[in-house]
Amino acid sequence: MRRLFFSLLVLLSAVSSPCSAADGPVFLLGGNSMKGALFADALRPALRESFQGRSRVALLLDAVHPDDRAAMEARLVSAFRDLGAAAESLHRLDPAARRERLAAADGIFIVGGETFVLLATLHREGLLEVIRSRVRSGMPYAGSSAGANVAGIVIGTTNDFPVAEIPSRAALGLVPVSVNPHHPLASATAEFRLRAGKIRTYLRFNPGETVLGIADTSMVRWLDGKLTLLAGAGWLYRKNAENELRPGEAVEVSGR
Repeated sequence: MRRLFFSLLVLLSAVSSPCSAADGPVFLLGGNSMKGALFADALRPALRESFQGRSRVALLLDAVHPDDRAAMEARLVSAFRDLGAAAESLHRLDPAARRERLAAADGIFIVGGETFVLLATLHREGLLEVIRSRVRSGMPYAGSSAGANVAGIVIGTTNDFPVAEIPSRAALGLVPVSVNPHHPLASATAEFRLRAGKIRTYLRFNPGETVLGIADTSMVRWLDGKLTLLAGAGWLYRKNAENELRPGEAVEVSGR
């Protein structure tokens, strides 16, 4: 009976378009989001508002090398305790148990690391559809760096080496953009120009996409079809236009 339930859940989730807007808030963190065992000061208020009181926050650590997952788990459990939430890592569970825990979760956080390893696992274990369904039912999602990358339509501007094979660049589609984390600040002139130039080249070959650049220790929220910069710095790139996000301003972004 349990296996039938999860089969139906995956089937129903797959029917919906991955580019439709998510109903739960989606927090996209550009990287360098933790200071010790806590989230950075600028990020904590908004995360606390959405995650406080939740008792089953699922942590996905697949982007982290297996040797480092236990240490990352300890840091994140502490960080979510500080937010007033209870979190547990799913990295010790088999795929079926992971799908079960995700289906029962009341929040999800996907940590940074290797985006290609992460996305390969999400495809292989059938987790994309389960996560998508839960967020569309209202569950809050937060992802840092690689975890922000996979929230987009595809992984297109990840900064990562492709250290693992993936069946497709298609990701969760919670937000109708491709995400570029660790985006340099304008004050780092050479690095900023190099990154912006690479993104512009990407958009020449993919003119229908929008790229969201997010700096380190920065966070953008997707909610009700709009992106809002909550902390730090962010940029929106389109084929013939680009602009820096202003703190607190909600920007409407439609899917391709």
